[in-house]
Amino acid sequence: MTDESNPWTVLRSETKYDNAWISVVENAVLTPAGTPGIYGVVHLKTIATGVIPIDAQGNTVLVGQYRFPLGRYSWEIPEGGAAFAEGPLAGAQRELSEEAGLEAAHWQELARIDTTNCVTDESGAVYVAWGLSETAAHPDDDEQLTLRRLPYADALAMAMDGRITDAISLIGLMKLELLRGTGQLPDELAALLDSQPS
Repeated sequence: MTDESNPWTVLRSETKYDNAWISVVENAVLTPAGTPGIYGVVHLKTIATGVIPIDAQGNTVLVGQYRFPLGRYSWEIPEGGAAFAEGPLAGAQRELSEEAGLEAAHWQELARIDTTNCVTDESGAVYVAWGLSETAAHPDDDEQLTLRRLPYADALAMAMDGRITDAISLIGLMKLELLRGTGQLPDELAALLDSQPS
């Protein structure tokens, strides 16, 4: 057995809960040690998407909303879920329009992610977008959103000091800053980010 082989044996699987967005599957397993056990997996029916929009002044937009599972308010980059048939880029473009009322001429993928791989199979993609133009925002019925336009450097500071805790937002902002610091961004985007103080 190689280090990348699957050490788990699935004896049977049963869907315990199912709705339009998720299903919960309970697996009877033999663990890597060979002992019997159960492993519950939350299956997501969408791909997680997030986007950091950068405007002509080097500002970005954060979305604030109350997150029901956390029981508290959260500041995040525009994000949501894309149907598998839609694809992550199209989903991110739709979410940017729906939540922030923005469209973008230029898109670059920052990262592919597995959000919480110990309990869910959810995967995602995070993007940066620039060349922005305004359109009408149209959030979903279950979203009560607050938009905040601020310098990119301020959003990064919120990620660094704990005011942003959302994983997709943190990954996107940190990866964008890493690429910026190592000179791996398109010149046009780098110039927008450099127009703001670090």
